[in-house]
Amino acid sequence: MAEALCAGFRAHDDARYSDAVEAFYAVDRRQFPRLEDADVRDGATAYADALWAKDAAESECRNADGTLRAVDLADADWGAVHRCFRRRADALGIDPAYAKKSALAWRRHKTGGDYWTPMQEAQLYELRAALGTDRYPDKPSEGQSGFGPEAARYALGVELHDMHTSHHWAQAVAVMTPYYERILREHRDRDRRDAARSSPRSI
Repeated sequence: MAEALCAGFRAHDDARYSDAVEAFYAVDRRQFPRLEDADVRDGATAYADALWAKDAAESECRNADGTLRAVDLADADWGAVHRCFRRRADALGIDPAYAKKSALAWRRHKTGGDYWTPMQEAQLYELRAALGTDRYPDKPSEGQSGFGPEAARYALGVELHDMHTSHHWAQAVAVMTPYYERILREHRDRDRRDAARSSPRSI
């Protein structure tokens, strides 16, 4: 799953839309195993669409030499990006606040400012949907104001992606592997609980 996520981002970097959709779908199919396949695919497609909508906004704010006019991009209309994230949220059962936080994070990521806080907030909502609980990160003691280790891993993964080297891509896969392990572990535990409840008790 971690490799597929990185493959999706690399496909986007290379403008390979179909490959990006398939990579994100491979991740979401396992993140949301109880959802209808059509909804999962729509959620994954919406994520790729958000990336391409971001690119469209950027293209309107580039100079002839390709450099980005960050001030113009900050003032640009990011409505299309937000709508894509909202479509993803609706398809996958994620809190609608995910869309607002994701669009804000991506805008700041390109234009400057604190993007990591809204990004972790957005992933908090996605993680809760994938885990099937609103209790995440359910920390046992202090430090309750944080967004949880998995959300922090996602933000770090984006930082590693920004470096655009094979070495950093390998680190991104390593960083994101426990993120998905946490989700799959919860799925396995929930399946066991469901099986225990449905099995007839011995007399």
